[in-house]
Amino acid sequence: MRVIDLITSRPEPMFSFELLPPIKGTDIEKLYQDIETLRPFNPQYINITTHRSEYVYMPLPDGQFERRRIRRRPGTVAVAAAIKNRYDITVVPHLLCSGFTQEDTEYMLLDLQFLGITDLLILRGDKAKHESSFVPEPGGHAHALDLERQVNDFNRGVFIDGSPIKAPLHPFSYGVACYPEKHEEAPNMDMDIMYLKQKVEAGAEYAVTQMFFDNRRYLEFVKRVREEGIHIPIIPGIKPFSKLSQLSVIPKTFKVDLPMELAAEAVKCKDDSQAKQLGIEWCIHQCRELMAQGVPSLHFYTVGAVDSVKQVAEKIF
Repeated sequence: MRVIDLITSRPEPMFSFELLPPIKGTDIEKLYQDIETLRPFNPQYINITTHRSEYVYMPLPDGQFERRRIRRRPGTVAVAAAIKNRYDITVVPHLLCSGFTQEDTEYMLLDLQFLGITDLLILRGDKAKHESSFVPEPGGHAHALDLERQVNDFNRGVFIDGSPIKAPLHPFSYGVACYPEKHEEAPNMDMDIMYLKQKVEAGAEYAVTQMFFDNRRYLEFVKRVREEGIHIPIIPGIKPFSKLSQLSVIPKTFKVDLPMELAAEAVKCKDDSQAKQLGIEWCIHQCRELMAQGVPSLHFYTVGAVDSVKQVAEKIF
């Protein structure tokens, strides 16, 4: 069942979450353990992140350096297939511009077709660590909108070289990302919403937000996009605050604010265990408030927070 159908067919908010593929050279058992921890709350779908390759500089015997391209977390398609087959649940692999060529994308779409996986989350992705601003791969896409167009062409049975796809296809269905506190590269919120509207007009069926900790930001954002004629479901992306270091790391890394009330309580915490409990309590309150507002779903970012998400879900689902 497609994500958009799952969202629109349920009268109450549903539970879903995102997982990170294992580091290269490790097995999938830890991922299965995380899923088993959250299965009692009836997740309707699971997102599988994708990560771009990075360049590293390896020393040579003569003292010079060789630039090599590495990918530390391979196997997004394989991980999605393994989860789908083991749990018979809708899986949503991420499809990125960042680090991928159009040809890379085409082969990923072909692999997913063979596996019967037809839900995607389409994203531009982050810039590489060595870049000051985002630079697409040679032969890659610069914007999520361009990636949508490639998927749309594939759905119409056309390869990137213009030749026809002769095998029968099951069209891909997809969502996109959105930013209640504005994407860090957007010059203003009006333009950020304009980009979202373009992605919706291109075929996005729902949008999942960047994590946020202040529900007012989400509710104000939804009100604004509705005024701009964007009527797809806007899924709140949630992650429990869990460490004292996140007071500075979250705003710096994700470009989101911590509400004053949460920050003021966090600085009183003596250690990470107290910070984790605070984050759980804040998240429970946050989720209950969002559910009272009639959100269609709650989507949890679980990296480093599976136990916290479990404790939150126990209270709200």
